[in-house]
Amino acid sequence: MSQATVTEITVTLSDGTQKKFPAGITPLEIAREIDPGLAEQAVAARVNGTPWDLTRPIEGDANLEFILPGEPEALEIYRHSAAHLLAAAVLELYPETKLGIGPPTETGFFYDFLREQPFTDEDLARIEQKMWELQRKDLPYRRVVTSKEEGLRKYREKGEWMKCELIEEKAGEEFTEYTLGDHFVDFCRGPHVPSTSRIKAFKLLSVAGAYWKGDERNPQMQRIYGTAFFTQEELDRYLHQLEEAKKRDHRRLGKELDLFSFQEVAGAGLVFFHPKGAIVRKVMEDWMRDQYLARGYSLVYTPHIARADLWKISGHYDFYAENMFRAMEMDDGLYQLKPMNCPFHILIYKDRMRSYRELPIRLGELGTVYRYERSGVMHGLLRARGFTQDDAHIFCTPEQIEDEVVGCLDFAIHVLKTFGFKEYTAELSTWDGGVSGKYDGEPAQWQLAENALKRATERLGLSVKVVEDEAAFYGPKIDVKLVDAIGRTWQLSTIQFDFTLPRRFQLEYIGEDGKPHQPLMVHRALFGSIERFFGILLEHYAGALPVWLSPVQVVVLPIADRHVAYARSVRERLLQAGIRAQVDERNEKVNYKIREAQLQKVPFMAVVGDREVQAGTVAVRNRRHGDQGAKPLAEFIDLVRRLIDEKVPEE
Repeated sequence: MSQATVTEITVTLSDGTQKKFPAGITPLEIAREIDPGLAEQAVAARVNGTPWDLTRPIEGDANLEFILPGEPEALEIYRHSAAHLLAAAVLELYPETKLGIGPPTETGFFYDFLREQPFTDEDLARIEQKMWELQRKDLPYRRVVTSKEEGLRKYREKGEWMKCELIEEKAGEEFTEYTLGDHFVDFCRGPHVPSTSRIKAFKLLSVAGAYWKGDERNPQMQRIYGTAFFTQEELDRYLHQLEEAKKRDHRRLGKELDLFSFQEVAGAGLVFFHPKGAIVRKVMEDWMRDQYLARGYSLVYTPHIARADLWKISGHYDFYAENMFRAMEMDDGLYQLKPMNCPFHILIYKDRMRSYRELPIRLGELGTVYRYERSGVMHGLLRARGFTQDDAHIFCTPEQIEDEVVGCLDFAIHVLKTFGFKEYTAELSTWDGGVSGKYDGEPAQWQLAENALKRATERLGLSVKVVEDEAAFYGPKIDVKLVDAIGRTWQLSTIQFDFTLPRRFQLEYIGEDGKPHQPLMVHRALFGSIERFFGILLEHYAGALPVWLSPVQVVVLPIADRHVAYARSVRERLLQAGIRAQVDERNEKVNYKIREAQLQKVPFMAVVGDREVQAGTVAVRNRRHGDQGAKPLAEFIDLVRRLIDEKVPEE
């Protein structure tokens, strides 16, 4: 006896309302019945928690939610649809092109193409124009279910070998693909917006090289980047932010201000700090080390290299090998450059038996590490192959852990405020409760650690977003993210539990009961790395660093040669007061010297001529506010010293 065909289904809406509909109705049809405005606004839906196209039929009883603008998932779907629109436009114009992948990103989308002829700026303009033509045609995004066998046959016939690879790797017996227009079809899970007319604001930005699957052994693709927003106003704001970001690019500023460089003959991703950049770095490092000591940390220094056996014990040799430089064969075995400082700090802890009375032990180091980054992902100071972490590791008892996390978070916030960042957010990454089996550690350890992190944020009144199933395999963590001057978010400080390394290294302390116990371990970095934080500072301040961080805080400008002796004496007084000062003795007009100092972002210019020599004053110019008038030298020194001592972010 055949099963009766379902003709009516019950749909439960997000507010709990239940309604009867014909089987096969789509979320879009339901939205139109509820409210035509909802149908226009919705991007996609969730059916029984599964992302769902608005035009995909619902065949059985279901819970239905609509995905609306304002949700992160909505923008992701919208941008993914824009990536398909880009690919459809490319195939309309250049049908010989082969398709790679085209995902959404945090800031937009991209699509990778294989094409012999490079895309030019003129090509990008043509492609964007074609995208708008397709957008106005209101083309539907059609979802098609295809058998693996049929899909492979079809894509092979078209010469789409990359799609075949993806289907072989990811598809089951069946898979979904989406069509758009006459030429475009893509292996894709979806969902997408109903049609191209829904995509109201987009812009193509650039083209760059990218290897298939990120592997330089594979063919090089051309990656077209773009972005999309729900409104033109949002897009315009983002494009303005991009223009501001170009002006603030730390790589350009580093060259213009003579702070650092990268030397091709030495190798990619290795930073050379010039004298002025080294001064800024020294100030940052000295401040951090002073804070370590004031907050009960012990400073340590560890080697840059260790036997491969150490990395085998820590697990890096097996689980992190692709990010490590190749081992070097020495007369007593294999050695490797360190990608992390943690095993070294563990060895210092393990050098002798510890008592519970010694805990917590906080070991801190500004330690340089080396990681193999592929050439295509390096980005100035923000992502390099050699960089210095402000790394600390805390070894403590379970009873101490909450206070230690509070101390780390308080320290992280103090770093941000001191360096002039007023806005920041925090994310707590937790495990999945042990469902997947991919996390190390016992449930009791995870509960203890996650509760300690949560209570610590509550004690500090810190708003935190909980991100489930995003922890590292060895423990939960808190990431603190700053918001810079033009609204960009940067991941900065990390406080990370680790259940694995104490066990791997068999760490112990003798407890109050006279028995050995395993300590809890916390990894903690606040700058993240000196180099990356330096780059963020440069971009946040557009190169005009606060007075206390500026490599040259005052430049003394003699108007004529006869004023040089007095200018030198002014510099000496400034140096004696602990102010970094120089004299510009070049035989140039003073207005030229002022412009030069302005371009070099020097906070103060002290101009000296006949009147200043006679009165013992300096004519003060501020890089932001211009002429400040003549001031007695002692008064000027007090002004600059106050800005330095109070670490005022803007003079």
